[in-house]
Amino acid sequence: MDFNGETTLKEALLESSENVTNNKAQDHQRDGFKSRKVTLKIGGMTCASCATSIESAVGAKEGIESIMVSPLEGLAVILYKREFINAKRIKEIIEDMGYQVDDIQDQNIAVCRIRIKGMACTSCSESVERALLINGVKKAVVGLALEEAKIHFDPNITNLDCLIEAIEDAGFGADLISSGDDVNKVYVKVEGINSPNDAILVRSILEAMEGINHVEMDTVGQKVTVTYDPDLTGPRFIIRCIEDAAHSPNHFLVSLFSPPKPREMERQHQVRVYRNQFLWSCLFSFPVFLFSMVLPMFPPYGNWLFNKLCNDLSIGMLLRCLFCSPVQFIIGWRFYTGSYHALRQGSSNMDVLVAMGTNAAYFYSLYVVLKSLTSSSFEGQDFFETSAMLISFILLGKYLEVIAKGKTSVALEKLAELAPETASLLMFDKCGNIIEETEISTQLLQRNDVIKIVPGTKVPVDGIVASGNSYVNESMMTGEATPIAKGPGDKVIGGTVNENGCILVKATHVGSETALSQMVQLVEAAQLAKAPVQKLADKISRFFVPTVVVLALVTWLAWLITGVAHLYPRSWIPRGMDEFELALQFGISVLVIACPCALGLATPTAVMVATGKGASQGVLIKGGSALEKAHKVKAVVFDKTGTLTVGKPEVIHSRPFSSFSLQEVCDLAAAAEAYSEHPISKAVVEYADKLHSKYGSTKDRTMDAKDFKVHPGAGVGAVVCGEVVLVGNKRLMLASNIPISREVENYAAETEKLARTCVLVALNGEISGAFSVSDPVKPEAGQVVSFLRSMGITSIMVTGDNQATATAISREAGIDTVFAETNPTGKAEIIKDLQGRGWTVAMVGDGINDSLALAAADVGMAIGAGTNVAIEAADVVLMKSNLEDVVTAIDLSRKTLSRIQMNYVCALGYNVLAMPVAAGVLFPFTGIRLPPWLAGVCMAASSVSVVCSSLLLQSYKKPLQLNNLLDSVEQGEV
Repeated sequence: MDFNGETTLKEALLESSENVTNNKAQDHQRDGFKSRKVTLKIGGMTCASCATSIESAVGAKEGIESIMVSPLEGLAVILYKREFINAKRIKEIIEDMGYQVDDIQDQNIAVCRIRIKGMACTSCSESVERALLINGVKKAVVGLALEEAKIHFDPNITNLDCLIEAIEDAGFGADLISSGDDVNKVYVKVEGINSPNDAILVRSILEAMEGINHVEMDTVGQKVTVTYDPDLTGPRFIIRCIEDAAHSPNHFLVSLFSPPKPREMERQHQVRVYRNQFLWSCLFSFPVFLFSMVLPMFPPYGNWLFNKLCNDLSIGMLLRCLFCSPVQFIIGWRFYTGSYHALRQGSSNMDVLVAMGTNAAYFYSLYVVLKSLTSSSFEGQDFFETSAMLISFILLGKYLEVIAKGKTSVALEKLAELAPETASLLMFDKCGNIIEETEISTQLLQRNDVIKIVPGTKVPVDGIVASGNSYVNESMMTGEATPIAKGPGDKVIGGTVNENGCILVKATHVGSETALSQMVQLVEAAQLAKAPVQKLADKISRFFVPTVVVLALVTWLAWLITGVAHLYPRSWIPRGMDEFELALQFGISVLVIACPCALGLATPTAVMVATGKGASQGVLIKGGSALEKAHKVKAVVFDKTGTLTVGKPEVIHSRPFSSFSLQEVCDLAAAAEAYSEHPISKAVVEYADKLHSKYGSTKDRTMDAKDFKVHPGAGVGAVVCGEVVLVGNKRLMLASNIPISREVENYAAETEKLARTCVLVALNGEISGAFSVSDPVKPEAGQVVSFLRSMGITSIMVTGDNQATATAISREAGIDTVFAETNPTGKAEIIKDLQGRGWTVAMVGDGINDSLALAAADVGMAIGAGTNVAIEAADVVLMKSNLEDVVTAIDLSRKTLSRIQMNYVCALGYNVLAMPVAAGVLFPFTGIRLPPWLAGVCMAASSVSVVCSSLLLQSYKKPLQLNNLLDSVEQGEV
């Protein structure tokens, strides 16, 4: 076999194996057996005879279809029938020959993404993961925030239908997002499909095309979705193929269409459902609350509620029952279904807790109603309001949770929107001359297309500059505001901005292969890879709920058996009751008093107050998960540009070196720089304007630049008012044969030591002035780093800038650990390394390039003045762009977690202390009995105490504000 210099033996080996696999596919199906392919990495082979001996030994075994061994690459590609032999046995055969098999790479692993509907908490995501542990699934990761599952499975053992069925059996909805390599899709609308024959024609034409993987047709909507291989075809070829399939000209009118976004549609549906359920619940719960807790407090107005209808059944009791029943069984039906599916999976989530608590309250109240209806001397009190109000408040919490959780997925949409919608496509003749320029949708671009990028527009796809020179702002990837000079042969990235100069770009990566699309996938993967935080309430409920049920049952049986056996006096039984009813009241009292209803309020009420308080102080915290993780932070990773620094170059210092005054040097330099879009040029122009404002002078508006010229990577030149002006770096001066004096050399060296940019100004061939330009550190940065250190938190800086600049900035901010010249993926890797040490890491950033690191960190904090993508990808948004709020977010998290722990004490304290009383432990000695209605009061009291405890967070003050206030007081006393 002959290989060229660009093809490795490994690639040829795998390609050849693919051909063998494809050629034998039909034979495998006829045999009725499914074949598998595995790649083994073999060590110890020294020559071609080693490969031959392995091929002979393994190939002789039953079930081996083919084997190809490369001694140079140390690889063996084997096709086998799993009914006769497996990969483990093959490995053992090779090892018995004296070779080492380092690892096994199974080539038959497919990957799919499935959207999960109905997940409410971490217990739900764990239930889905357990449900997916079926035969053939190698790995399943479920992301609660994304509401997605990424599944690695063996298509020879299971399939997509089985995976979706497993999820649905667990009680959740499932929709397929993608499978395998179907990420390159084009969505077209074909007008003119008027019959089944037309649809068959379009489908057959597309499926016959080379590079088409899959075709989906919606004949009613006349829409076609085509999955294709970008190496073999492209969207324009597909559209042209459909148009050419028509029987007459213009029979098929093909256009692109934007498919609906399932995630957003599902979120909006959930918002509507929870909102409507909450409003309906309030409609029925408010009268129950009014009849049980408001009107009875005002005797003249509530006396009619106590009027008897039959025996002890009152009007109020009947009304409460009628209004509560729809809430319990119609509006609250979702808690029953959720409990059923959770219990079937062997877990107990919050649906189980809600169902048990409300059922205990409702059915005892129903028992009171029935008993009152049949007895004229029954002593009982219903508490229908407990059931109705509890369901209403839980639905409110779910409604707010869905709204907040829906915002987490917008980051991916913002990333995708960075690419422009249209591009200017150039067509060439055989001689390479431009014959046509067409504006087309970016979705229609294909590999090797040549596109025209004019100043101020975005680059639509990744490519290589074919001709032209310009500066391109790549801050979306690097985080650095300084544009990069681009010329023929240089790579450009889709989504970046062309600052000045027109360039022609040859597309090399389109669709899902662009760096922007890859970043979307990386952010998505990072969000999916986050391990769900196990809520304390779920941990407690795992043993608490079954224990309470057992205790209630034991209490009921103990009192029933002792009553039937006459082990206690008959006088203990209240009038109108018997042994069974007394035992039932004790059992229900235990169940109600121990019902962890307040447990469900412990976290959300504290989170609600804390997030509201944080928002009022400029710290937007996206839900309880961010609060829970932020209190564990041991390291804070800061981006440099726009985070620790202002993010905008400024002239820090200036100095004249000739007879020209500083004002004249600035005016002439600003006139030349006015035609440039470079950030440093803008800084020079702004500095000149500041000098005029400072000294009250008037700027000469007649200073227009002529013969303006850009020197890529060096500076600019122009003629201003008869003066030849050059503004740029030392390289520009040397290239223009302008002498640099020792004084200028010393000034430039001092500027560079401070990690600043030295901009020289030459007038008529002589250096007449210089500017020191820098991105200044935010004034509060040093104090924030110092305060974090006092909290036991390490500060780290990562930046794409050079080492010298990074070191200078970190020294000024007081940061000891610095990582310079780091790309977005490198930032995420640094965070993962820190997490590998067991640290909880927070990332503070502002740019699109920080979105991957923000998603990878345990807690992502975005500067409010940053990009929308960074803000959406973060867990915490610092709305005022003040670094002091980093301290506020972490401190507020710590205070909130302490409050949540206190809430758990309040929630469980009433239950634990009152449970013996409810079980009747004191009844034989004191006659004190805790009837179910009083147990309900205790249960309500625990909920009230939890809410009041959470409301104490309203008094929270920023720690740095208090620190500054104390410092001011001390200075005043001194």
